[in-house]
Amino acid sequence: MPLIKDNQIVEDSWITLEDAASLPQDAWPIVSLERWRAERENLMEAGVPIGLRLRSDQSPRLVADELEHFAVIALEFPKFTDGRPYSSARLLRDRYGFKGELRAVGHVLRDQALFLVRCGFDAFELTEDVSLEAWRAALGNITVRFQAAADGRSTVSRLRRQPARPSKPRAPSRHKDGDYCAACWAY
Repeated sequence: MPLIKDNQIVEDSWITLEDAASLPQDAWPIVSLERWRAERENLMEAGVPIGLRLRSDQSPRLVADELEHFAVIALEFPKFTDGRPYSSARLLRDRYGFKGELRAVGHVLRDQALFLVRCGFDAFELTEDVSLEAWRAALGNITVRFQAAADGRSTVSRLRRQPARPSKPRAPSRHKDGDYCAACWAY
């Protein structure tokens, strides 16, 4: 599946492991919460970065004290109507201060792209038929935000409070008759 990060399709260095699969020697694993709990010491001794995959019914509070062990946290969207991973992303970024990669996996739609970014996601595992150009267009559809979010972009109210930038005076323009236009330049 393609992985979009930094608005580009990138090679995915991570492998999502099933709970029964053996730990690969040459790849970085993303494991389930159940496997993390069962094999925590073995995973940390492997000497490779570790990723964690949380289902939508698993709260990030369950690993809040262990976030320093994870380079990636993948939050699963089982269907597009399940919004719990949005809340989990905000908790991970805002409350728990997670700085690693936050990946949206599962049923991720282009229509949700902007909302995913606003909640703190910075990587998106998508289906094969997704166009990068369509994804980029979805991210650029809305340029002004009304609410604060995990992406740190300024809100409308903050932008309104900023001092106005002085505008440069326009140079006078000559019209066909050689006179300066009063609308373009005041004397």
